[in-house]
Amino acid sequence: MSFVRWSLSLLALLVLPGCRRPAGPAPGLSAEAPADSSAPAAVATPTAEGSAADPDPAPPPSPNGPPVVDLRGKSTPPSPIPEGAPRLASIAMLTVVRARPDPNATKVGYLRAGAVIEMDPDEHGKGGCPGGWRKIKPYGFVCLGPEATRDLDNPIVRASTRRPDTTQKLPYMYGIATRGGPVYARLPTAADLKEYEPRLETHLAKWAKDKESGATYGLDVWEKWRGEGAPPALEAMENKVTDKDLPWYLVNGGAAPNLSGLIKTESAMKIDEVAHHNGVAFVDSFLWEGRRYNVSTDLRVIPADRMRPIRGSDFHGFTIGEDVEFPFALVRKKGAKRYHVDGKRLVVAGDLAWRSAVNLTGKQRMEGGKLFYETKEGDWIDDHSAGRVDPAKKMPAWGKNGEKWIDVNITKQVLVAYEGTKAVYATLVSSGEAGLGDPETSKSTKRGIFRIHTKYISITMDSDTVGEEFELRDVPYVQYFENGFALHGSYWHDVFGQPKSHGCVNLAPEDARRLFWWSEPQVPPGWHGVARSLTGTVVFIHP
Repeated sequence: MSFVRWSLSLLALLVLPGCRRPAGPAPGLSAEAPADSSAPAAVATPTAEGSAADPDPAPPPSPNGPPVVDLRGKSTPPSPIPEGAPRLASIAMLTVVRARPDPNATKVGYLRAGAVIEMDPDEHGKGGCPGGWRKIKPYGFVCLGPEATRDLDNPIVRASTRRPDTTQKLPYMYGIATRGGPVYARLPTAADLKEYEPRLETHLAKWAKDKESGATYGLDVWEKWRGEGAPPALEAMENKVTDKDLPWYLVNGGAAPNLSGLIKTESAMKIDEVAHHNGVAFVDSFLWEGRRYNVSTDLRVIPADRMRPIRGSDFHGFTIGEDVEFPFALVRKKGAKRYHVDGKRLVVAGDLAWRSAVNLTGKQRMEGGKLFYETKEGDWIDDHSAGRVDPAKKMPAWGKNGEKWIDVNITKQVLVAYEGTKAVYATLVSSGEAGLGDPETSKSTKRGIFRIHTKYISITMDSDTVGEEFELRDVPYVQYFENGFALHGSYWHDVFGQPKSHGCVNLAPEDARRLFWWSEPQVPPGWHGVARSLTGTVVFIHP
């Protein structure tokens, strides 16, 4: 598939830039938050594209479901494909799954390169698909051709066997570019390095002094999928490796399969540039002639010394009823203090752990213009440092009907997940950095009542707005609820509890993983995403 065609397909899949500047409200849903944020209005039934009026609504997920990840983070893998069952494989970054064997039918999901999916043995016609339509498990149809194949020895399939690891807080290895530099189709020779990285010695001297760059820092990240045990000794950096340590497609000067669409000629070497601060996800890392190289999810070869390894925040939220009980507070600021009563005044009694949960008695008092909450230990904490969390004052209709739903309080930077009328999980978020500003003109999060309509295990977010250019590949656990606005994991920062985003609701990676698998619609085993659900989990966002 050509790069141009691949890029257009991404646009068609509603991958909108940077959680900014949405085109308008989602079909059939109220775009305005009700006046009483504690009593949200009912969600209207969608009536436009991908809705009840659509002749091709997505079938319900398989009863077996996707890998089970509960709200405590425990994972249960799906059942393997039965031996001998017919199967097909994705050979595109996004392979579309449609509701019917028709190129104009509703998109109900997506596969990613290397995914192998069980299919029915019979062909379902060739209408608009010369290679023929195949029905896959648990539902939907895929067109054999540029995006999918029955040939499991296809080079892209063989090169993409490393699947996203959904048992981990981050599904891939990640890095942020500390310095711009070239992206290769194959391993560069000394002559290539001289041509494409003429100041390489200076660059290497700089990263050797930088404890957060290069190949000798973060080996636990780069070696994540290199078997069990400790990462290799640092002195291994000085040793040359043999071909057996390389990805099979790079042996003897070979090039990566052209999944990226950037390899224009058989002899291509440099095919792209990675820019400063760009985020990239990787599926492999290895040494070659004393230098470490990483392979991105679209099979581009990037020097590791251009990247800062990313581990992602270790923070995650709390299960209500086990970790915490109502009312409680989440400490959202560093340096927060606890106080005790000294006569009629409150005096500092110690520190509060950043992003901890504190159970409260329900009593509160004002002092010095601040509101204070009493903890069950008898101390007091102020509402500038911690947000009090209470159950919904008035249960909305969807809660009474037993639906899962998500409540996001922008002022407190708190998310609470409900199963019907029962609150089950709470965590800190980072919404748009413009706070309660206008989301049409500023970096603020759109407020209102929505449903999650499209989910991806990972997808690229970027912006070409002058002065705000960025590209973040494979943003994890993305759940779109309104045009370009989404709940998603953020691997590039760790300030959850403070406004930070361009408009999306940023979650700590582990929170994003748990909520992704908890919410509706469910992503079937082996799929990379689902699309346009009529019954997606409600997301209520308010001040």
